[in-house]
Amino acid sequence: VHEYKVVVLGSGGIGKSALMVQFVQGIFVEKYDPTIDDPYRKQGEVDCQQCMLKILDTAGRTEQFTVMRDLYMKNGQGFALSYSITAQSTFNNLQDLREQILLVRDTEDIFYDLVRQINRKTPMEKQQPKKKSCLLL
Repeated sequence: VHEYKVVVLGSGGIGKSALMVQFVQGIFVEKYDPTIDDPYRKQGEVDCQQCMLKILDTAGRTEQFTVMRDLYMKNGQGFALSYSITAQSTFNNLQDLREQILLVRDTEDIFYDLVRQINRKTPMEKQQPKKKSCLLL
């Protein structure tokens, strides 16, 4: 079973924890209880392959936990940026989070990862470079 580390980030009080509990346990929690970085695990199947999701539900007040947040960004493999559809400011805050992820993770890695994703989606016969003729002087 392949494990995936996913980090959920966003402003405080927008429902990140309710979303996690709904996904993992199948119940909806209406009561707001401020989070201080709660881990969740869920085994499932994606594309006929068993996987284990290790999901970290982070605290919304990230300015108080910058060192921990940077560590989560460095170690996470995927990121779910969440916001409230009723609060524009929570959407606006996502740009700062995205920029912080890129800074912590080193942006060159992102471009190579993009090429890997393209390679997975493109059939191998289309990827083969055409032979070039060379003229030696």
